[in-house]
Amino acid sequence: MRSGAVVASAVRELIEPTVRGLGYELVEVQRAAHGLLRVTVDTTSSTRGIGLDDCERISRQLTHLMAVEQIDYERLEVCSPGLDRPLTAPRDFVRFAGSPIQLQLKEPLQGRRRFQGRLLGLDGQAGAERVRLEVAANAGARVGPRRGRKSGGESEPQGTLELPLAAIEKAHLVPQFDFRGAGRGAGRAPSGYEKAGSEERRG
Repeated sequence: MRSGAVVASAVRELIEPTVRGLGYELVEVQRAAHGLLRVTVDTTSSTRGIGLDDCERISRQLTHLMAVEQIDYERLEVCSPGLDRPLTAPRDFVRFAGSPIQLQLKEPLQGRRRFQGRLLGLDGQAGAERVRLEVAANAGARVGPRRGRKSGGESEPQGTLELPLAAIEKAHLVPQFDFRGAGRGAGRAPSGYEKAGSEERRG
């Protein structure tokens, strides 16, 4: 039996041209319990996020496409990525340069897999890309395992890290909220990323 990840990957390859043809960006495809197929989409604009009308438009097109291609599912959910948008493609690490992110590596680096910092961008040729991340001196305290302080002999990675894109298991934006209203717009997630979605049950 094929795993859910493999099946989701096959569905992604099928529906991505349709999503792209409508002028949107496919972020993620997930198979969930009870036959739910969740499709996360985004706009290509840096100033406008996905709205309910966008989700409904994409949902109608995908419902038709999957009926023609005989894709097995019970419910289709098309949604926006939200404030903690996943970074799933090389282009995401270019588009959101300057934003705070959190990522998890497939294998530990200096004893840690999770890092948080400011995304500086993506370097390197296709297939050998490296993500540049600026990590604050105390970032490990926020994202490391919650098992107390590390001993004085252990060093925390800090400064600018260059991590192979292929070594990253998952990554996402970190929403920043300024409740004091100081520095308008500073330290916040990109605008237009309120959560929206549309769900349809297969007929």
